[in-house]
Amino acid sequence: IESTFEVYTEAERLYLFGLESPDAAREWLKSIAKSFVPPRAEELLALDFERLGRLQYKGGLNLEQAREGWFALVGSTLHGCFPDGDRQEPLQLRKLQELSIQGDNEVLVLVERRRTLYIQGERKLDFLGWVQAIQKAASSGGATLGEQQLTEADVPLLVDRCIDYITQCGLTSEGIYRKSGQNSKTTNLLELLRRDARSVRLKEGEHQVDDVANTLKRFFRDLGDGLFTARWGQEWLRATALEDEEEKISEYRRLLSNLPTVNRATLKALINHLFRVQRFSGENQMNTHNLAIVFGPTLFQTDGKDYKAGRVVEDLISHYVKIFNVNDQEMKKQQDEITAIMKMREAASSGTQQAGDFICTVYLEEKKPEAEQHVKIPATMTAEELTFEILERRKIVMKEKDYWSCFEVNEREEA
Repeated sequence: IESTFEVYTEAERLYLFGLESPDAAREWLKSIAKSFVPPRAEELLALDFERLGRLQYKGGLNLEQAREGWFALVGSTLHGCFPDGDRQEPLQLRKLQELSIQGDNEVLVLVERRRTLYIQGERKLDFLGWVQAIQKAASSGGATLGEQQLTEADVPLLVDRCIDYITQCGLTSEGIYRKSGQNSKTTNLLELLRRDARSVRLKEGEHQVDDVANTLKRFFRDLGDGLFTARWGQEWLRATALEDEEEKISEYRRLLSNLPTVNRATLKALINHLFRVQRFSGENQMNTHNLAIVFGPTLFQTDGKDYKAGRVVEDLISHYVKIFNVNDQEMKKQQDEITAIMKMREAASSGTQQAGDFICTVYLEEKKPEAEQHVKIPATMTAEELTFEILERRKIVMKEKDYWSCFEVNEREEA
């Protein structure tokens, strides 16, 4: 209800207050909050919060006993103020790797890339409100890119899920992206991913490659404000008229820098993916030109009459390394992954691949792009063998008192 706010009391009572304007409601809300928020948490009052209160939490290295913290929900960001000056970065709820409820709706678990936070309420009514508010804030909030659930790299999780699946299962699929999937399956899958991409796991055998590819295309076609944005879209199309290649590349790089962060990260992820797809054109029949014909009208949301849309996509794929300033390390990583996929396909076609073989991403010491390796894991490979292979690839010599461990992370990314 407009111009209202709720107050939960320790006596398990809920009060709803209404005023004549949103500004008046906000002024009363902050004044009331200031009367009960302790001095150490007063910094939260400066935020344009939608919800503020006291909760029990566990996190970091101390999981034995719950402590009292003060939290403020601002859009899709959860701010916390903890005892003893235990300051932490705000949680970006749309970037969570997991959001779940444990027990009888008693504990809310928020898993980020580097930390896990367990939140408990002191009173059921109040905690239920927090759970619903956080779940809503952590879901996709609209049709534009910036309102989607995101990866750590600011790419919509929906896009990341589809690209990852097609990379693993569809790079050699003939006519990938040109062939249409089943319309009903595409519609259902897109709806699931839009609602909560975090909970959707695309699996070979359960999902068809063409359905996933069609889902990705439809997402971009229906995207609010488009990938290139309404403001800059025409300038991208005009850039195709430049005859000098270096001048054209420079203009593309300028336009790229003008895009919002999420749009820029998403465009790079998509073109990186299409760059890989065309590397397998001998098998999938989708070279750079064919991909451009498909994705030009899709990304610029045109009816296909403007040929310049396809030219933009073709240029971006052809000059991917220069436009996106891809360094040697990134190219090596991509080449390693492509090589691993090709070896897997060769093994499968020759019958030498064993059941259970798969391509796995392995990180050395920390989860960063520069520490990433793509390895084919045979069904018979041990953790020790995998460890030695990674060390050998990175040319790390084991010393006498060195101890290396190998940890497996399941698909929900829990250690």
